[in-house]
Amino acid sequence: MMSNVVYTVYRGTFIHLTRLPESPSRSKPQLVRNSGTIWVSTEDGRIKGLDWSAGDEESFGALMARNGWVDINNTQKSGAGDVKVQVVTADEARNEFFFPGFIDTHIHAPQYPNAGLFGSTTLLDWLEAYTFPVESGFGATNTTPTNDPKDTPPSALRIYDQVIARTLSHGTTCASYFATVHVPATNALAALSHKRGQRAFIGRVCMDNPSFCPEYYRDATAEESLTSTQSVIEYIHTLDPKGHLIKPIITPRFVPTCTKPALESLGTLAASYSPPLHIQTHISENLNEVALVEELFPGDTYAGVYDKYNLLTKRTILAHAVHLSSSERALIRARDAKISHCPASNSALGSGIAPVRTFLDEGLTVGLGTDVSGGYSPSILEAARQACLASRLLGHTVSFSEEKSENCEVGREKLSVEESLYLATRGGAAVIDMADELGGFEEGMIFDAQLIQLGSVAPIGGLLEGTGDVLVDGPVGNVDLFGTETWEEKIQKWFWSGDDRNVKAVWVAGRLVHHRA
Repeated sequence: MMSNVVYTVYRGTFIHLTRLPESPSRSKPQLVRNSGTIWVSTEDGRIKGLDWSAGDEESFGALMARNGWVDINNTQKSGAGDVKVQVVTADEARNEFFFPGFIDTHIHAPQYPNAGLFGSTTLLDWLEAYTFPVESGFGATNTTPTNDPKDTPPSALRIYDQVIARTLSHGTTCASYFATVHVPATNALAALSHKRGQRAFIGRVCMDNPSFCPEYYRDATAEESLTSTQSVIEYIHTLDPKGHLIKPIITPRFVPTCTKPALESLGTLAASYSPPLHIQTHISENLNEVALVEELFPGDTYAGVYDKYNLLTKRTILAHAVHLSSSERALIRARDAKISHCPASNSALGSGIAPVRTFLDEGLTVGLGTDVSGGYSPSILEAARQACLASRLLGHTVSFSEEKSENCEVGREKLSVEESLYLATRGGAAVIDMADELGGFEEGMIFDAQLIQLGSVAPIGGLLEGTGDVLVDGPVGNVDLFGTETWEEKIQKWFWSGDDRNVKAVWVAGRLVHHRA
């Protein structure tokens, strides 16, 4: 894009979810559809204005003239006082619309080669059989300690670059990444995310407990966990001093893999910054894991352990949370910590079904995570689908039947399409503490967005004649439209049948970071 372009002007259909109140509420999000124009600053990537009356050609032309804007792609000569803009149009005939970018609140970047290779194992066995071996291969090949991203093995660079490209292609504009224990490779993940333009939280995994970490893959000491994490933080702050795109996140893997000194030092480290650093970890994913934590910390709950070491804060992301007790949920709510719901992974590893409706009713903040590679897909849209499906099965489980009150509305545990899309966008934004900046199309918000293309309705003329040539136009991917659908029904078809083929373009802070030719 030309450096003297002041705005990118987006015109067409914009769809997002309504905001919900922060306090516990039974109100539900609604899809909102507007047709018109939004203009975004090329300097800071924020929405500077919108005009829902500028939908047709005449009104859009009047808007351009009124503001003295000239499209850089227009061949007409511009005057000295004209303001250069770039115009991006969603094609109504192709059923295109702008939608907020997806936010993946929990994904393991180094595990991407293992996506779909969970077999029939459960969490703890899966870590030993699949996860730790692949992550251990991200170590530097030289023997001299270094923090230079260039010391990352080529195979690791390939994996990191591919997972970033793949998530972007699925409309993920922001991801909270777990990396490995290796400093150079973690720094490389940060550098690649920055280069490709994906918003990211980058966390070097901390795991120093010899009782529960393999000898070939762990921090030697709690001090090494701390100093190596500090090295990554310093690198990211140098890479992106203002944190516009890349931010560090403290990442104790989960309680059993960390010694008490490591947990304590990481909590202190997070609190030493202003504002405090984000924290991400796992909690109550698997019943055996929960039992193990109870054995290691008698008298404490899983959430209570994190709280004891100052790791349960308003900037903490707790992945899974399948088996939380009511007292733990109350503690998490009191600390304003957040939950990353990972339904595909919970099902794939047989961990259980998280009671998301209970979380929402109790005022907990929830977003979605793919949890690659426990989850088989890098698509947040797939995670949203699985969130719906898992919620529909929850009412049939014994544990849910035992816990629900007599006054509980029948079927209330089921999540709607709108609610799942909310978790994928505004919910995720709240989880990463950016609710006022991401997830919607209000003035002042950052333009992290995707252009969705469903395709045109196939023509019916001459279907019984001719040679049956393949249509140039028509459906995109698995979404089939027949011309009778309302716009709400089109969204539902995209939700249940859509994939990366429907993602025509992706922008992060107004910068084009992915485009399907």
